[in-house]
Amino acid sequence: MTADPDSAAPQAQPITDGPLVDRYGRVARDLRVSLTDRCNLRCTYCMPDDPDAWLPDETLLTDEELARLIEISINHLGITNVRFTGGEPLLRRSLEQLISATAQLRTQAGETPGISMTTNALGLAHRAQKLADAGLQRINVSLDTMNPDHFEQITQRRRLPAVIAGLAAAKAAGLTPVKVNAVPQTAHFVTDAPELLRFCLSNGYRLRFIEHMPLGGSVSWQRNAIVTRKQLLEAMTSAGARLSAPEDARGASPAELWEVEWDGLSGDVGIIASVTAPFCAACDRTRLTSDGQIRTCLFDQVETDLRTPLRAGASDEELAELWKRATWRKPRAHGIDHDGFARPSRPMSAIGG
Repeated sequence: MTADPDSAAPQAQPITDGPLVDRYGRVARDLRVSLTDRCNLRCTYCMPDDPDAWLPDETLLTDEELARLIEISINHLGITNVRFTGGEPLLRRSLEQLISATAQLRTQAGETPGISMTTNALGLAHRAQKLADAGLQRINVSLDTMNPDHFEQITQRRRLPAVIAGLAAAKAAGLTPVKVNAVPQTAHFVTDAPELLRFCLSNGYRLRFIEHMPLGGSVSWQRNAIVTRKQLLEAMTSAGARLSAPEDARGASPAELWEVEWDGLSGDVGIIASVTAPFCAACDRTRLTSDGQIRTCLFDQVETDLRTPLRAGASDEELAELWKRATWRKPRAHGIDHDGFARPSRPMSAIGG
């Protein structure tokens, strides 16, 4: 799939209340909310070149501003699922309060919105139950390896036991299904991928491998050097895992799923092949950064500023209209496989997963 050149300026949508629709007919129902660009790990595929180059505090949305924009997205724009991300969302001290405020909202169908979070799990062991009590429903934990040395190489921190404890606490708190997100590393995936799969199957976690995307500022990226879906499948089957054929229809879900049987253990494993098998045609996401910018795609070169008009006194309807117009301009595809592809100016830690 190649990126749309967007050579012709799209026609503006009329001012109406309704869902976030783009000019290719996709409807955004899933909102990713970044609460901070800061993180207590230093994964090279996510962090900027200078890991201390944080956004200035005055540019970050306040709790009240975040809550208002989330409410607008649900009440006016048809959002049904909210995922809190970072950086590391657990670094936001008011996280429980933001989750609780979101849980009080109702979608346009009168239902509680889906509320989830992606985290590195440092500190989760002490907060999982409080987060669940506040209204958090599901959790994804980033974990690339069960090897302590490899974990330290990737994250620049020796904190693997804390992540494992956080996973266990999330399961005990009922934040299920607990999913594990892994970005396979070229140097170690042959051993790390099977070990991580066995760990997840043994504990009832659902493993999702994500192809390495060009979103970190501190690591070089080459498309032909990433660990692909084919390589991952070969590594797992060579270790003894029996994998079924993937499901035919995955809808808007980014992961292709394989059922797994391995020495009496069973479950599934997903592969999100964002680079080699992009799923842009089914994308249903919109992103709000911690400094109040709307991004319609991880790789967007254009952001829409909601912070400035919000602080200048814009009404809910005016902010909703800005959000809708930004969505209408959403590109057809991310274009990683296109000759003109340009990496986004922000690293993953500043965009939100």
